[in-house]
Amino acid sequence: MQKGGAMSPEFYAGLILLIIGTVVCAFPKDREYLTRIIHLEIPAFGLLLVALSFDETLALLTFIAVSTLTTFVLVLLVERRRAA
Repeated sequence: MQKGGAMSPEFYAGLILLIIGTVVCAFPKDREYLTRIIHLEIPAFGLLLVALSFDETLALLTFIAVSTLTTFVLVLLVERRRAA
């Protein structure tokens, strides 16, 4: 965060990507699981930018954790759907 109460541009860009990416993931036009996995990267990148405005290490660790967990969960769901 910058001094004087003004937030950095990456904070605002991250919030916009986070909001847009969440809406795209919540109401997908295409119901394919691969498309959903790709769409999850949009809010993850927005979260990265928000965390980047505070601390670089926090941003990197958050991005890795969110990407790994969301990919793992969606791949697990795809496998369960195919088995059923």
